[in-house]
Amino acid sequence: MTTIDLVERLAEHKTVGAAPREELAWLASHGSLRQLEAGAVLTAKGTQVEALYILLSGHIAMSVDRGAGPHKIMEWRAGDVTGMLPYSRLISPPGDSVAQERSVVLAVSRDHLKAMARECYEITSILVHSMLDRARMFTSSALHDEKLISLGKLSAGLAHELNNPASVIERGAVLIADRLDDAERASRALAAAGLTESQLAAVDAFHEACAATQGHSVRSPIEEAEREEAISDWLADRGLDVAIAERLAETAVTVQALDLLAGVINGPALTVVLRWAAAGCSVRGIASDVQDASVRISGLVTAIKGFTHMDQASVAEPVDLIQGLRNTIAVIKAKARAKSIDVVVNVEPELPRVLCFAGELNQIWSNLIDNALDAVPESGHIEVRANRAHERVAVRIIDNGTGIPAHILERIFDPFFTTKPIGLGTGLGLDIVRRLVRHNDGEIAVVSQPGRTEFRVILPLAEVDACGGTI
Repeated sequence: MTTIDLVERLAEHKTVGAAPREELAWLASHGSLRQLEAGAVLTAKGTQVEALYILLSGHIAMSVDRGAGPHKIMEWRAGDVTGMLPYSRLISPPGDSVAQERSVVLAVSRDHLKAMARECYEITSILVHSMLDRARMFTSSALHDEKLISLGKLSAGLAHELNNPASVIERGAVLIADRLDDAERASRALAAAGLTESQLAAVDAFHEACAATQGHSVRSPIEEAEREEAISDWLADRGLDVAIAERLAETAVTVQALDLLAGVINGPALTVVLRWAAAGCSVRGIASDVQDASVRISGLVTAIKGFTHMDQASVAEPVDLIQGLRNTIAVIKAKARAKSIDVVVNVEPELPRVLCFAGELNQIWSNLIDNALDAVPESGHIEVRANRAHERVAVRIIDNGTGIPAHILERIFDPFFTTKPIGLGTGLGLDIVRRLVRHNDGEIAVVSQPGRTEFRVILPLAEVDACGGTI
């Protein structure tokens, strides 16, 4: 292809075609044509971008692996430009740019870009606008992908948290019908026992002791087995049905209460009373478990709504940091529990509200605490502190992990930089955190040494009066 032919093709190019002919001729004389077959790599991840690429024909796409396999984040077709652009700080791309079909590009070496800025004003202006558009597209893609990753983590944690109470409700619904049948039969047998007033009074007292299930502490499996064995022995010593020992053991009844009842009622009537009390308390216990599980699910739904702030306004508003931190910890606590990690929240009493976007703050806390959970060992410790700092509020996330090496501390906020193994880290979390902190007029800093890493986020107060207090 002659220089004249190349200039004609550049004149038809969607991006640079509006530039003066002499500038297009400059590109043609300083560039070199490259033909790429389908599957050929134009720029490789981790290697320096060597040129400005003007796509004359074909299709090129960039894919990035952010933990779930390659994902296409940008693509270029005939009429687009990519690679090194004037005044860009790009050094190496975050992923491979691969030809999707046979493609032809005009490559202008990065060594010529300074001269191009001097000689080709119109082209440089066009390419600077292209660079800004590319930056916006990349930022939008990165934010979108990071939100999806966070949503996946949130969904996994929520599913884990909901599983236990949902199982309790399901199991309770099955058991309660069976236990109600037992309670009805036991009630009919008790009515037919012909007990005296004093005996009925003893039955009522025993039932109160038996029904006090919420008053006893949680027992270990060994303690439960020992308790059931003791009650079974008590029943066997008196020739009573030991089959009811298991249900009596589930209640708060004591051997002393059994002795008091046996002092007033004996023989077959005692077995009837014990069966009635065990059946009734069993139904109450199941109903109580179902209620507790329902409250737990309701609390989780409230926490999720608070975490995501589905009704968030489009402008910054006064935000209660305490509730936001609690909601965040509620939705990620399953991960902490899996590693037996102690997460402590210490908040200054009457902490003033901050002027921020609540949903974005929760995203910040989620990323920072999740990183801390990854950093600390089994049975580790994480502390979240929040206190007023002059006319602002400081939130600190402190962990006792291995720390961040000094030589990489300055790079941790860089896009795609991660210390996690391949597939476990995207390198976008802290970059997103820094952007969100800045969007909320805040500041973020980190200090680290072996055994202690602290991320500190400073946020503006909602409103400050002339005396320095919040309104």
